[in-house]
Amino acid sequence: MNSATTSGAHRCPAPLTPAADALTHVELTHIEKRIENWIRFGRHVHEQILDRRRRVLSYRPGSVFGFVRWAANDFGTVASRIDIVRTVAPAEAYQTLAFIRPGGEILLTADGWPKVCQVLRLIDDVEAVGLDACDVAPDHWRHVANRMSVGQAPRAYTPERHQAWLKRREIEG
Repeated sequence: MNSATTSGAHRCPAPLTPAADALTHVELTHIEKRIENWIRFGRHVHEQILDRRRRVLSYRPGSVFGFVRWAANDFGTVASRIDIVRTVAPAEAYQTLAFIRPGGEILLTADGWPKVCQVLRLIDDVEAVGLDACDVAPDHWRHVANRMSVGQAPRAYTPERHQAWLKRREIEG
C-alpha cells in the first residue's frame, strides 16, 4: 500500500497530454445526428483516438485550422459554429475555446448555419485557386470576419495576395 492510498487521496486518470506540451489539442466528437465536430482544414501533427466517437488532433504553434461544430436535439439544429484559429506558443496570450486546449488566437468566428455556410464557401474559393486554406494570411481571416460582421462581402484571396503575404512573412522573419 502506498502513501496515496493510505491518505485517502483519489487517483485521477493521467491527462491526455503533459502539462509542458507546446501543442494545441482539439477534441473531435461525432455522434450521428447529435454532435458533429470536425476540422475543415489544417495540418495536424498527431492524432489520438479515444474511442469510436472521439479523437484528439494536435497542432504545432503557429498552425491555422478551421474547426466546425454542429449540434442538434429532437427538434433540430441547436448550434452551428465555425472558428478559424491560429495556435499559439506556450508564452503567447490566447483565447479559450470549447474543445481546444489550451486555446488559440481566434481569427474568425461565425455562428448560425447560414454564416457557417458562407465561411465554408469562402474556404472553398481559396482552395479553388490552388491554395491550402491553412496557408492563407491570418489577416485575411480577420478581414473576412470584419466584413461579415457588417454585412459586406469580403475581398477574394488571390494568388497575388498570397505572394504578398509570403514576402511580408519572409521580411518579418
